[in-house]
Amino acid sequence: MARYTGAVCRICRREGEKLFLKGDRCYSDKCSFERRSYAPGERGQFRRKLSEYGIQLREKQKVKRMYGLLERQFRRYFERAERSKGVTGEVLLQLLERRLDNVVYRLGLASSRREARQIVRHGHIQVNGRKVDIPSYLVREGDEIAVRESSRGLARFKELAESVGSRPIPAWLSLDEESMKGTVLRVPAREDIEAPIKEHLIVELYSR
Repeated sequence: MARYTGAVCRICRREGEKLFLKGDRCYSDKCSFERRSYAPGERGQFRRKLSEYGIQLREKQKVKRMYGLLERQFRRYFERAERSKGVTGEVLLQLLERRLDNVVYRLGLASSRREARQIVRHGHIQVNGRKVDIPSYLVREGDEIAVRESSRGLARFKELAESVGSRPIPAWLSLDEESMKGTVLRVPAREDIEAPIKEHLIVELYSR
């Protein structure tokens, strides 16, 4: 499957805001966006005014890149949200937040969603005591997400254990730092998702 393998800092610069794609580096002085907040490329500093369609497209691209999805995957989430009860844009964000790789990241068990996806794929995460290696797995209320006992001795997880809890945990999740185990308390509400996302623009784009 196609996947972007270039410098992720270019993505933040292209979207014009920090998407926190590179983990701890995004919070430090080494963050490329802090030094060069303009778009990459020869004419990156000369931003042109976007059309209504361009604004909607950029918002969709931003969210898609934030969660690390391809176009077809993102479209499927939107179609599922459209068929569900509730406000389509909010349901879409709920589905994206419930992805296992995102939950692992939100719990602080990975420094970025990209690392969280790799951790899940390599079989280091269990849900309700069973190994799950599918990053797109949707967690439910009451699910317990934990690092597998056999993986906790690995050097990377020892490093993560020292920093776990340093980032704020969303209100719809809880975390036991000692056991590196989290619980889904409820389905995330719109106010729980603090990322600067204007989901109505995505709905408008796909409704054209």
